[in-house]
Order: sequence, then structure tokens, then C-alpha cells
Amino acid sequence: MKKVKRTRNQAALDRPAQIAMSLRHAMPVAQMELTHRSPWELLVATILSAQCTDQRVNQVTPALFKRYRTPQGMAKAMSTELEALIRSTGFYKNKAKHLIGCAQVITTQFKGQVPDTMEELTSIPGVGRKTANVLLGAAFGKPGIVVDTHVQRVANRLALTHSSDPEHIERDLQSLYPQTQWTDVSQRLLLHGRYVCLARKPRCSVCPIYDVCEWEGKRPT
Repeated sequence: MKKVKRTRNQAALDRPAQIAMSLRHAMPVAQMELTHRSPWELLVATILSAQCTDQRVNQVTPALFKRYRTPQGMAKAMSTELEALIRSTGFYKNKAKHLIGCAQVITTQFKGQVPDTMEELTSIPGVGRKTANVLLGAAFGKPGIVVDTHVQRVANRLALTHSSDPEHIERDLQSLYPQTQWTDVSQRLLLHGRYVCLARKPRCSVCPIYDVCEWEGKRPT
């Protein structure tokens, strides 16, 4: 049987698939770590998670959602009261401003329901593409590639992109993976960056994609 020689382009296409497969084997369930019971709660939690750990957000949101159960309730919130509830997440003044503005828009323009399209979501104060993609994938079951600092770091180390711009990285990953995989691939890249491919001291000895990683800074195992 004649051996088929793969071209460089074919090999380049195979490697992203190998990365996705290995991460899937290592993390069969790539679960969202922000606790939520509705799209509204996930939206609030995602806004709070900026420059803050998911664990801290999960400690703050029970009291927050007990006080403000709906967008309508938060739309009428006193900024000082809201700030006190979210203070420990950092940047609490800006976050409170975004949350109140977000709740007001959802209440007045979307009849109290979080919208489920990129265009509508990004029209809401404090909601960029990253937050919108979180909502699309985790709340509405629509394909979305979340690009946070972890995904940005891992995607660059794996040469899945050579950009530092989140929208450019999103487009690069979209071109490498079928739409049906966008949510799961980006969530696994995120978790991989959070727990294994750390910024300062990557845990290369336990990396499930070490063999296909061509990053020059990776550590010998």
C-alpha cells in the first residue's frame, strides 16, 4: 500500500485537532466555574469576574442575588449599597456602574430578559465580546469562543495564534475549529491555562499536550 505523504498544510490542520482531542481526554467535562441559575446570574457573575477569581465571585453572588433577584431589581439599586456587596471583587465602583446600567438596558430594551445574540449582548453597557461569548456558550448553547487572559496565553504558546488582540485570537481559533467545537475548545483552553499552563510557572510535568506543544519556553519533564 502506497504511503500518503502529508503536506505542511495538512499537518498544520492536524495539530489543532490533536490539541483539542488531548484536552478533551484530560477534561471530559469542561465545566463553567461561575455558579449561576439563569442567564442573568451568569451575566452578572461574568462582569464581576473581571480581574477577580471565580471562587471569589462565587462567594459574593449568593448575597447579591438574594438582594437583587432580577434585572428590574438591580436597575433600581443604590450604587453605594451595590458597591458594598461586591467590594471584595475589586474595581467595585466601575463594576457597580456597569451592573446598574446593564440591568436598566435589559429592563427597558429587552423586557427583563437577557438577549441571546452577539449584537444585542454587546449593545449592553459593560458587555464585550468575551462576556457575550460566555453567555452564548454557557447560557444559550450557541457556539462562542471566549478569549480571556488564559486563552490568550495558551493559544499563543501553542502557536494557534500569534496575536495579542482578543478579537483577532477569536477569529484565528474560529478558523481552526468547527463551529460545533468553539465553546468546548475555548473552555478547555481557559481551564488548561488556569490550572496547568500557568503564566509564571507552567506545570509542564502534568501537561496532557506536552508532546504537541512547540513553545520554546516549555520546561523539560
